[in-house]
Amino acid sequence: MEKSAQPPRSADSAAEELSKISDEELLKWSKEELVRRLRRAEAEKRGVIVEHGNLMREVNRRLQQHLNEIRSLKDVNQKLQEDNQELRDLCCFLDDDRQKGKRVSREWQRLGRYSASLMRKEVAIYLQKLKELEQRQAEVVRENLELKEVCLMLEEERVTAAGAGGGGGGHGRRSSVDSQSSSSQPGGGGPAPGLLRDVGDGSSTSSAGSTDSPDNLKA
Repeated sequence: MEKSAQPPRSADSAAEELSKISDEELLKWSKEELVRRLRRAEAEKRGVIVEHGNLMREVNRRLQQHLNEIRSLKDVNQKLQEDNQELRDLCCFLDDDRQKGKRVSREWQRLGRYSASLMRKEVAIYLQKLKELEQRQAEVVRENLELKEVCLMLEEERVTAAGAGGGGGGHGRRSSVDSQSSSSQPGGGGPAPGLLRDVGDGSSTSSAGSTDSPDNLKA
C-alpha cells in the first residue's frame, strides 16, 4: 500500500517542478527538451494511472475478501444465535424440570413425613395391642394352671371317693332305684302297686307278691 502510494507523490513532484519553471525558461528550451519533458510527464501519468488501477484492483480484491469474511461471519453469527436460542430453550426447559423436581421432592418429603408419623402411630397401637395380648396370654396361662390344679384336685377327690365308697355300692344302687321308683309315682309317695322293688340281693319282688314265689305256693 505504501509503495503503490509513492508514484502519485513523484508525479505530483514532477508537476510541481514544471509549475515552478517560469514561461521564459520554458521558451528558452528547445523543442526536443519540451517533447522529452512532455513524454516523461505523460509516462509518469500513465504509470500513475496503472498504479492507481492496480491499487483499485487490490482494494476491490481486499474489499471482496472482507465482504466474504463478513458473510461467513454473518453465517457463523446466525448459527451461534440459533445455538444460543436452543441453549436458552434448553435452559428454560431444565429450569422448569428443576422446579417440577423441587415440587415433587417437597411432595415426597411431605408424604414421607406423613407416612412416618402414621407408621409411628400404628406401631405404637400395635405395640399396645401386643402388650395387651401378652398380658392376656399370661392371664390365660395362669388360669390354665389354676384349672389344671383344680382338675388334679377333682381327680384325686374322685379317686378317693371311689375307693371309700366301694363297699357300699349295693346300698347306693338300692337307694338310687328306690328314688327313681318314688319319683315315677304320681303323688311322690310309696311304690305303686305292681312295681318291682330291689331287695338288695339281686332279686326283685312285687309289692303284692309274686305268683311264682314259695309263699304263694304254700298258700
